[in-house]
Amino acid sequence: MQHNRIEQLKTALAQRILILDGAMGTMIQQFKLTEADFRGERFKNSSVDLRGNNDLLTLTQPLVISSIHEKYLEAGADIIETNTFSSTTIAQADYDLQAVAYELNFAGAKLARIAADKYSTPEKPRFVAGILGPTNRTASISPNVNDPGFRNITFMELVDAYAEATRGLIDGGSDIIMIETIFDTLNAKAAAFAIDQVFEELGVELPIMISGTITD
Repeated sequence: MQHNRIEQLKTALAQRILILDGAMGTMIQQFKLTEADFRGERFKNSSVDLRGNNDLLTLTQPLVISSIHEKYLEAGADIIETNTFSSTTIAQADYDLQAVAYELNFAGAKLARIAADKYSTPEKPRFVAGILGPTNRTASISPNVNDPGFRNITFMELVDAYAEATRGLIDGGSDIIMIETIFDTLNAKAAAFAIDQVFEELGVELPIMISGTITD
């Protein structure tokens, strides 16, 4: 099934420009969700504030995320992005939720897959881009101006985090893996290396997209 979708994607790309969906965060803001909404029942006893952890809504408010996917599909998007921008163990450490990183990616891809399949037609198939965000660490630059050689993340720590996320995105039904808004070329290299490792491990190969941002 996944192979058929990739062939459909290649065919569609050869015929026209495909439209990617828009931002997830600004759409979520419109719901004015509370701390309790972010926690849901499952994480109600968290000792850390969870409001702002938009990726967690995939588990606690899946109808909100699904409705956003569907709005973009209704507007004509060909490719929708999973709600997994911060779904690595590294980014989720801020919320003490490293343990749910794989689940966030799997569930995020599954929600997007269901929405894409709902709106797909033979004339206009819809596709899911599994999102790997940049993390909140940089492998190339010291976070301490007084110690330029210092790093708060290693290349292999990034690789491990990206590999776990990639497995979840593939298992959940992504058609594309997208390294999104990457601001550090070494982080991007770690992500690409991790993706290749997982492709080899699972015996699959999906198209890869990269969107970069230029820092000063």
